[in-house]
Amino acid sequence: MTQSSFPAVRSVESFIISIPRETPYLGPLAPGERINERGYLIRHGNRSIYPNSDMSVLVKVTADDGTVGWGETYGIVAPNAVTSIIDDVLGPVIVGRDPRDVVVIQEDLYDLMRVRGFFGGYYVDSIAGVDIALWDLFGKLLGQPVVKLLGGQRSAALPVYVSGLPRATLEQRVQLAREFQALGFDAFKYAAAVSQEGIVNEMRALREGLGPDVKLMVDLHWKFTAQEAIQLIDQLAPFRPYFVEAPCQPEDIEGQAHVGAATKVPLALGEEWRTVFEVRPRMERRAMSIIQPEMGHTGISQFMQIARMANAFHVKVIPHASIGIGIFQAASLHAAAALPNCPMHEYQHSVFDRNLQFVTTSMRCEAGVFHLPQGPGLGIEPHPSVWQYLRKKEA
Repeated sequence: MTQSSFPAVRSVESFIISIPRETPYLGPLAPGERINERGYLIRHGNRSIYPNSDMSVLVKVTADDGTVGWGETYGIVAPNAVTSIIDDVLGPVIVGRDPRDVVVIQEDLYDLMRVRGFFGGYYVDSIAGVDIALWDLFGKLLGQPVVKLLGGQRSAALPVYVSGLPRATLEQRVQLAREFQALGFDAFKYAAAVSQEGIVNEMRALREGLGPDVKLMVDLHWKFTAQEAIQLIDQLAPFRPYFVEAPCQPEDIEGQAHVGAATKVPLALGEEWRTVFEVRPRMERRAMSIIQPEMGHTGISQFMQIARMANAFHVKVIPHASIGIGIFQAASLHAAAALPNCPMHEYQHSVFDRNLQFVTTSMRCEAGVFHLPQGPGLGIEPHPSVWQYLRKKEA
């Protein structure tokens, strides 16, 4: 195929998917929590808003020859903001572009609105979805898995940690962890936002219930000031946490660095960051031992830049994984499998397992390991059954 005959981007489309849940993300509602008329709830434990469904935005990029690339991005709150940006701004700009120029396209899209202050948030989330779709298209057009286009594949499978124990009581959460342990999982993270019986008590109960060899982690959900976080981590330290995540508010760079300098427990940060520009000042201050890029925020192009920067600072990469139908999860596995500094990946079992039926892929998680999807591109497509959960866009 010659340079002039390589298929260009013909169209870009976006779709909102909303899959109902019986139990909200992170577990049953706590006293005083409720689902509002828009289908959202606010977790009092971290003052953050979540949907009562698994809500996501899919991106479809079609080439001149009819080949389709699929992407996915964060759409868990106000998804129409994301789809409006894709439909009105990003999509029309990239029509006619060569999908082999995917990194250049990502940079060009970022440049469009930076002078107006849009170097984060919904705008960059929208770019992430388009970027993932372009990488998928690129791989399909060349007949290669995306991981092979990212510098080389280091592994076909990645160890995981079980993320979240969505049960109502501490006893039930320990029992759920034991059930996963019996299936071959040896790493677990619980959410401080729903630790109704105490964050330290939960770490103690999990250590006693699971034994000395499992890896235990806690997500503090940005709940504390730096000094409060240091005191809490000192109390958790005897139970040997593998890492403590998000101890103080993300905009408090100095606080993050202070916690990192004051504790011997490894800190994990970064699920909310979208570009290397947000990561760099934290790296320079040695604010973390582990970085957690979220593919739904970064897209593949920025994910790889962040991960390469982390390697230069001798920081481990343990990618974050959140609500979605599995497309940005597949992208995250492809990117992670190309890295020299990625010991494991987050496994959001309460989302991943239930939504795997809505995609066609060989990707799976078994016995403590994620298996990469096979095939060209990302190796994943929306299953026809997912379209029953298509949500109408609002004007």
